[in-house]
Amino acid sequence: MKGYWCIPPEKNSAFVAAMEDVLEVHSRPYNPQAPVVCMDEKPYQRLDHVRDPLPMRPGSFEKVDGEYKREGTCGIFIFTEPLRGWRYSKALPRRTKYLMRNILKRRKSFL
Repeated sequence: MKGYWCIPPEKNSAFVAAMEDVLEVHSRPYNPQAPVVCMDEKPYQRLDHVRDPLPMRPGSFEKVDGEYKREGTCGIFIFTEPLRGWRYSKALPRRTKYLMRNILKRRKSFL
């Protein structure tokens, strides 16, 4: 078991006030004229095997070596409108501020 804290001890009141503002936005009823759209970006490290895995056999699991070769990074973006049940995701081959800017500029085209 792990314990997690989400309220920093040195900024309790300001953090709680900001979190209440966010929660208030998410508690609003659905309004197609003012949708609540969430966006998240996850950097992802691409890895490849140095040696091919050994296939699974009867009575034995697949065997994968722990050594890997780094193949760069990419960015995974997701936009979601939870109250409408809609989402859009995009994986980009690299993570650069220019690609991030372009995906944010184009967000209206897929809303």
